Amino acid sequence: MEMTAQQADSPERVRDDRLRWHCRRALLELDIVFSRFWAAQGAVPLTPAEAQSMTRLLALEDHPLWALVNGSSPDQGLPAEDAAFLARLRCL
Repeated sequence: MEMTAQQADSPERVRDDRLRWHCRRALLELDIVFSRFWAAQGAVPLTPAEAQSMTRLLALEDHPLWALVNGSSPDQGLPAEDAAFLARLRCL
């Protein structure tokens, strides 16, 4: 699917491009999960709630984030939106 110039410059596209860049992590495992996530997401922009959840999760250091993604750390205490987003990542 080709993107128009207006879509390429949309605030959602710019936001998602920034988030995609912030997904580049030091842990290969996280890089793989986020690469799969963005491949599955395609050109569909994240919802504002998804973008906020991803922003909060990406604020974590790599090892605590990986522990949440791989399920070795419980996601109790996370906002419901973040837990739902984390569940999507775990399916990849």
